[in-house]
Amino acid sequence: MVSFFARRFLSSTLVVLLSTLIMYVLVDIAIDPLEDLRTSTAPNKGELIASRIAELNLDAPVLSRYLGWLQGASGCVVGNCDLGTNWVTNRPVTALLGGAIANTLQLVTAASFLAILLGCMVGLVSALRQYTGFDYSVTFMSFLFFSLPVFWVAVLAKAFLAIQFNDFLADPHLPLWAIVLMSAFWGVAVSAAVAGSIKRRLATFAAISGGLAAIAFYFNLTDWFTNPTLGIVLVALCAAGAAVVITVLSTGLGNRRALGAALTVAGIGVALYYPMLYFWVAVEESWLLILGLTILSLLVGVGVGLAWGGPDRAQSARTGALTAFPVAFLLFVDRVMQSWEPYTNSNIIRGRPIATIGSETPNLTGSFWFFTIDQFTHLILPSLTLLLISFAGYTRYSRASMLEVMNQDYIRTARAKGLAERTVIMRHAFRNALLPLASVVPVDIITLVGGAVLTETVFGWFGMGRLFVTSLDGNQQDPVMAYILIVGILAVVANFVADLVYAVLDPRIRVSA
Repeated sequence: MVSFFARRFLSSTLVVLLSTLIMYVLVDIAIDPLEDLRTSTAPNKGELIASRIAELNLDAPVLSRYLGWLQGASGCVVGNCDLGTNWVTNRPVTALLGGAIANTLQLVTAASFLAILLGCMVGLVSALRQYTGFDYSVTFMSFLFFSLPVFWVAVLAKAFLAIQFNDFLADPHLPLWAIVLMSAFWGVAVSAAVAGSIKRRLATFAAISGGLAAIAFYFNLTDWFTNPTLGIVLVALCAAGAAVVITVLSTGLGNRRALGAALTVAGIGVALYYPMLYFWVAVEESWLLILGLTILSLLVGVGVGLAWGGPDRAQSARTGALTAFPVAFLLFVDRVMQSWEPYTNSNIIRGRPIATIGSETPNLTGSFWFFTIDQFTHLILPSLTLLLISFAGYTRYSRASMLEVMNQDYIRTARAKGLAERTVIMRHAFRNALLPLASVVPVDIITLVGGAVLTETVFGWFGMGRLFVTSLDGNQQDPVMAYILIVGILAVVANFVADLVYAVLDPRIRVSA
């Protein structure tokens, strides 16, 4: 293991050094810091050109300038980072990177996580329902989303999901035709995914469409879009549903102890609904506190699972921990939603909460929950744009991988031994189907961290992509090289993580080999 880490570290360091050297030379050829002065009509034009040449050390060989830049960049290893300055504004590049990286991470984290989760789920179901209407529909939608231009999706999202939705909030009532279409669509989609006999499909369609229609009418009657809240009843129903679904995926409903652990965790969450409302009043809210409470909820889930025990206590503990996360998330979302009405009616928002540009509302004042909602309303459109494109790719990858695994001999052997279909799919097939994704997901995430240039441009986010394009257009070599350095380091880290994930998913692979 130690030798593996040492070899990978040395080879990765060499790759980063060579790539930065090549890119430094290419960027030096591509840009012209004297461009604005060459067309200047100032009487002291020659003096200005000489001053800038001296300031940027342009009369030195490019290799000498690269070594000087590398010396400052190597100081990042010991905490004395010097990546140069923006010679127009005289701001250190490290200051520019801090805000750009934070904005990009904020933008791509939710989009990447949801794209991977939803893409793998839909791809799995599509593979299991091969050559059905559901499979054909998913294939069509995947190719459609994958081929859509990002800027076009972004513009449509602004028009329909922001501007028209903000107009809808002036009189937030769903028309009857919209309720019928929405309920019928999801009823057909879920019943097609469940498959089975005609009777089972009809029952699923009736349950899904009827439930969604009832929820939509409830929203109309209670003006839910004006003052949305989950309430203890919806929290209880969603928590119980999450407990059952997670148990089905984790161990199967036949494991009564795991089901009991999941339902117990859901019950604890419901019991804490009103105490948590008083808790938020008594403490100073922060994301660090939210993270601590999330970890605590996971530990409680593990403890409940271990208390239930059973032949395999680890399964009960795993199910309890997996259930604790969505239950805690429901309590958090409910508290955030309680601040929706005062946020939308504030003097700055004025009833139009879904933002179309920027990462925050200027001059906004209020509580922690106000700023949380503000971050969400600014994130929803660019995140959804990235989600649609990435979701299509992950769906195709997971479907193709799952189809290949389902035709393997060990899957037929597992079924011949009498294992339950859930065990065959979740434990034997799905885990191995994730192997190809292990080499795709880290690289895709690093690509997004490098900056979603078009998305950031359309929605006015100053992230890594905008920093790169703006700096290159402004003949700023130091910010461009800082971007290349970070992306290069993240790329080799992504490949290293892919190797480790391979070893975790497939016991036949050893990182020391």
